[in-house]
Amino acid sequence: MNTIDLQVSLTLEQALALAQFLKRVGIDDYRTLAVDQDEAWHMLDAGERVRAALREVGIAPR
Repeated sequence: MNTIDLQVSLTLEQALALAQFLKRVGIDDYRTLAVDQDEAWHMLDAGERVRAALREVGIAPR
């Protein structure tokens, strides 16, 4: 599998909002926007990876 590393600069407010979004979004939301089931699962996985990266820097809403 090919991977890429991303670096992004966000304000604290943006990071908190993104973390909240990723906490609330689920597979049904991704299915609505995806072309098929496989893409929805890839979208979910990518979102969870971003969510984990946010958690690692202390942005983890409850």
